Amino acid sequence: MNEEQIHRIQNIIEAALLAAAKPLSLDQLRELFGEDERPARQVMEHALSQLEQACESRSYELRKVASGYRLQIREDYARWVGRLFEEKPQRYSRALLETLALIAYRQPITRGEIEDIRGVTVSSNIIRTLMEREWVRVVGHKDVPGRPAMYATTRQFLDYFNMKSLEQLPPLSEIRDLEEIGREIEQKIQAEIPFDASEDANDDDRSASGDDDHNESISGTLH
Repeated sequence: MNEEQIHRIQNIIEAALLAAAKPLSLDQLRELFGEDERPARQVMEHALSQLEQACESRSYELRKVASGYRLQIREDYARWVGRLFEEKPQRYSRALLETLALIAYRQPITRGEIEDIRGVTVSSNIIRTLMEREWVRVVGHKDVPGRPAMYATTRQFLDYFNMKSLEQLPPLSEIRDLEEIGREIEQKIQAEIPFDASEDANDDDRSASGDDDHNESISGTLH
């Protein structure tokens, strides 16, 4: 396959990723082509590599995340592009961020185990918001009386935070406590281009705000 054909495949991939509302896997990108013209996986990977290089001098980048590939605005330009949106980025309570951090690092984990570590009750609205954002899902039930649900993060969680796997989470040895993890997550959220916030998510922030005053140190509880 010559360079002209590779360049055409690159342009088709770029057009598809610009039009898609979600990341596309390599197989999904290959499905764009008819059976008689479908490029081999190695050819597609080469075209993606060429596209990544072509984006190096642009305001957007090709990024591989858990669900596949996507084109996204570079973080350096987020604050300017964000002015196109009337709504400000969604702000989340410390309680929600700490809960998300615990699920990410200790999954699968039950609500009761989260409460034991944090020392306070976890609001049902927090779990509901995390599940509505599709950052968290139920992966099973613990074999104890009551069979409580066990929670884990999702591919959408990895996609949102630009990760391909959980191995890209900062090592616990580099993090002092849950509050620091929460700040890291919040900084990442605030750097993102704003998205629509649901009324339920706003309700969660208000109902969970009482937990924000919980300042007890829990350093080392994740180790």
